[in-house]
Amino acid sequence: MGMTDVLIVGAGPTGLVLACDLARQGAAVRIVDRSPVPPRTSRAKGPNARSLEILDDLGVAEEVLAAGSAPLPMLKYRDRLPVAETDPWADSAPTPDAPYDRGRLIAQWRLEEILRDRLAGYGVRVELGREVTGLAEGPGARHVDVTTAEGRTERARYVVGCDGAHSSVRKLLGIGFEGATAEDQVMVCGDVDLADGALARTRWHQWFDEDGAVMLCPIPGTRWWFQAGPERDGRGRPLAPTADGFRRLLARHTALPGRALTGAELLSTYRVNVRMADRFRAGRVFLAGDAAHVHAVAGGLGMNTGIQDAFNLGWKLGLVLAGHAGAELLDTYEEERLPVAARTLDLTSERLRATLEAIRRPGGGLDAAITSDTTGLGVGYRWSSLARGHAEVPQAGDGSPDAPDAEVPQAGDGWPDAPDAEVRTARDGERPAPQPGDRAPDAPCADAVTGARTRLHRVFAGPGTTVLGFGPGSAAALREVAAAYGDAGVRTCRVYAAHEDLGESGPGAAVVDDEGHAAAAYGTKASDGTRTGTGTGTVVVVRPDHHLGLSAPADDTRSVRAYLQQLHGGTRSAEGVAERFSGIGGRHR
Repeated sequence: MGMTDVLIVGAGPTGLVLACDLARQGAAVRIVDRSPVPPRTSRAKGPNARSLEILDDLGVAEEVLAAGSAPLPMLKYRDRLPVAETDPWADSAPTPDAPYDRGRLIAQWRLEEILRDRLAGYGVRVELGREVTGLAEGPGARHVDVTTAEGRTERARYVVGCDGAHSSVRKLLGIGFEGATAEDQVMVCGDVDLADGALARTRWHQWFDEDGAVMLCPIPGTRWWFQAGPERDGRGRPLAPTADGFRRLLARHTALPGRALTGAELLSTYRVNVRMADRFRAGRVFLAGDAAHVHAVAGGLGMNTGIQDAFNLGWKLGLVLAGHAGAELLDTYEEERLPVAARTLDLTSERLRATLEAIRRPGGGLDAAITSDTTGLGVGYRWSSLARGHAEVPQAGDGSPDAPDAEVPQAGDGWPDAPDAEVRTARDGERPAPQPGDRAPDAPCADAVTGARTRLHRVFAGPGTTVLGFGPGSAAALREVAAAYGDAGVRTCRVYAAHEDLGESGPGAAVVDDEGHAAAAYGTKASDGTRTGTGTGTVVVVRPDHHLGLSAPADDTRSVRAYLQQLHGGTRSAEGVAERFSGIGGRHR
């Protein structure tokens, strides 16, 4: 029986992002889905700003941008008449540290199509019509035997359930899925066609009346996404959606005749469902996306949280499978993502309450669900055992545990609602330096060799840890990191200030921070290039998922060494690291 590294169950956005990430790392990955054909529903309305950064890292952002559109202004009606128009993003603009200031409107099926094409480029195709019916841990807990409905048994080192809210994987593991379904909060949905010219496709149209609602959103390159309060029977129970029912709702709440709706497909009933698995891992099997958590629809965070689950897990599985990290690294997936999912449940439920309150008033609409929190850019992992200040990194022989229990996340620990974790879009003045666990800021810069324009996130792109060096004193640390960890996929990048002499090129990449944005974003120097008190410079370790792992003075190579050993130190490629670092004059306590 053959062995695959990772078997992914479920080929929605979460599973496809994970498959692409693992495939580009060279892992043997398979992805199966019970559906006989790819779905064609619009469903989620598109990636948010943080998910666009992830799609950029995977090399598909340009195609997603071309296939979609910017989020649309919302035109709101009362008693069939327009009463207000709102653009939730009118005051938002890209900044050097966050070039994606808003999400993208694109049908979910089109996003999945783009990801499937990307995956096929790695020689991996989705295996459709394959339903998982059994999971059994192999002898010595070294693999998982996976049984499918046709009676076949597959063997994988790891399995990831990305198979939605009704996850077979979760049920087979016996993992609880606690929460509640609000039976009184119901919406009917579907993909519909409208007569030509019936409505302008430049707006998201929203009719909210005291006795119901209809929402029609044009999805780029395809049809309209119809959402409405359901028709009800004489006892007040919601009726199942039908095309004729949609026509009646359209005629009742809008100024359009029912015949303007010329077709309706993929009809469904949505009930507000807020649930979360009590754990995201059982041995060699993981849960991600809706299999692990489902949220209220407000804010559009369901698909996006799943994409970000996948990006967190992918690099960790890749390092472990390649022998560049110990298996204990996989423990940090649940440590980091379960609290984020729990907070997201609270956030989306709160946004739903705000929206339901807003639409009671003329002019209220779905813009009430959108805040800076819903961009995803402020989510971090400051509580994680992988997020350490240079004074906190466990040192060999100093009595510190390798991975102490994570503290309970508090406001200020990277939560979206924490004041110091807000999306940093200030135009003037100093911005707070990111802390370990925070999203690593982007910054425009120039390639030190060619002069071509680039960005820090392009330097980070691809599956690997990146060590940035700011200031002349960081050169020695970067050389030693490259020598010790280059074989483990750790990359280095010297970030030169505009006034610095480039001198002899060292190992790895080098960029010129010619406009000072990188130094300002990372708090290493003021934007005018003056020194801020970091002495010889700063070394910043950026994880493969673009979160800060460590920021330390360049002469504190002991902390840099200890942090990289925390990620890679138990591996074949890191043998002799201590010896290879011994030439650095480190800071001692």
